Amino acid sequence: METQKGHRQRLKTKFLRGGIDSFLDYEVVELLLTLGTPRRDCKEQAKEAIRKFKTLGSVLEAETSELREIKGIGPNNVFGIKLVRDVSRRFLKSCMLNKTVCNSSKEVFDYLYLTLRECRKEKFQVLFINAKNQIIDEKTFSEGTVDSSAVYPREIILASLQHRASSLIFVHNHPSGDPSPSESDKEITKELVFTAQVMQIKVLDHIIIGNNCYFSFADEGLIEEYELLYLNTKNNF
Repeated sequence: METQKGHRQRLKTKFLRGGIDSFLDYEVVELLLTLGTPRRDCKEQAKEAIRKFKTLGSVLEAETSELREIKGIGPNNVFGIKLVRDVSRRFLKSCMLNKTVCNSSKEVFDYLYLTLRECRKEKFQVLFINAKNQIIDEKTFSEGTVDSSAVYPREIILASLQHRASSLIFVHNHPSGDPSPSESDKEITKELVFTAQVMQIKVLDHIIIGNNCYFSFADEGLIEEYELLYLNTKNNF
């Protein structure tokens, strides 16, 4: 029978030879769990984590308290999972910064899909764009239900001025997988466009990410519609 040490070494050798694509999801989780407890067998805990959360991404996004509900997973085991998750986020953000933004909602979707697709809570993020059309920073402004009580235009505009941003892209996810905008999504976007126009900051888009699909306010002509509505309202005063 293969020993625990031999099994862990086999997994490491398998990774070094074939990369992560040669692994089943539970084997990836098992490796992460053993980072915190290298002398323990974590196979059953890894399998239970996949059964409980369904996907590898959902395991990575799970709260510490949820992971620890699985028998045999303690604070040391959670360390490996959270470390890899946060390193991945930082890496993806570094890849995104200073890139030139095209007039393509698909490109923005590709940047952020990996970090948002498994989130079970809605996250409202803002990309700050400079005069060279480059992404200079990204920040999460709300986590939970995205509505007018959670997204504050004043805070977003203040951050935009601090970053010296010329334009903005808003992004949030729908955990249901359906990216269709709600009436609340439309009202928030209109309010943000109005507020940004006052400060002479351009809103390029608001992208809602679903399950391998997205909705772009710019592509559907809604950003332009809100800008024209703002100008008409302004001219009537």
